[in-house]
Amino acid sequence: MTQHVPSIEPELAGVRNFRDVGGLPTVDGRRVRQGVLFRSGHLAHATQEDATFLSSLGLHTIFDFRNAADKRLEGPDVALPGVRNINLPLSDPADGAEFWKMVRDGDLEQLRAVLADGKAAGRMIASYRTMVTERTTEHARVLHALAEDSVPVLMHCAAGKDRAGLSIAVTLLALGVEREAIVADYLESNAKHRRYKVHRNGAQAEAYSPEVMELLSPLFDARAEYLTAAFETVEQTWGGVDTYLERGLGVTPVLRERLRERLLD
Repeated sequence: MTQHVPSIEPELAGVRNFRDVGGLPTVDGRRVRQGVLFRSGHLAHATQEDATFLSSLGLHTIFDFRNAADKRLEGPDVALPGVRNINLPLSDPADGAEFWKMVRDGDLEQLRAVLADGKAAGRMIASYRTMVTERTTEHARVLHALAEDSVPVLMHCAAGKDRAGLSIAVTLLALGVEREAIVADYLESNAKHRRYKVHRNGAQAEAYSPEVMELLSPLFDARAEYLTAAFETVEQTWGGVDTYLERGLGVTPVLRERLRERLLD
């Protein structure tokens, strides 16, 4: 397993899954620079101390990949003075809102019908594939912004696992980071202190029974198969990462080199 330089992680009270992506190795022996590329869950519940820490990072831009349904559920991000906040939804709120309502409110029979027998994992894999093929405009916007002026940057969604995870992965692909290191960083979202807290309505014992949690686990896990499906979709659709970046996202070799200058040591 590829090792990367560990970063010092703060204990943020109201922000989950925060980390500096710095230290990850590239295939040509360089590393992602510390203090320029961060990822996390949403900032809606950030405490004053959290906000003070985040303000100390010198952030230029925050990309919030949540949709309107997410923001109704969790609230808007806590404002950080002097930081540009760009909301760039990476999922369909109409599709997602009904599904996540079922996750919160559905009884065991409903959950079995929708999630059992591999259907939950299948939904996640399909979602990752769709984010690759149908969200090229959004991913292109992120990479172009990073190449121009938007660093240091923080990318987040709700849990900081899927939409932010894939956007970080696309950025790391553009930087030439080793594939194994990209997957290892993605899987760090499974750490107990990072995981998104599952919210269910109803009586505690019934709402969070072992079978319910087992049915829900594919939705809240970071699984290598999900990210692998995204990488496979890049290969199947564009024939490789270089063509995906150039034709799919409009990231020319010149712009890619500018990205590397900004984000790599």
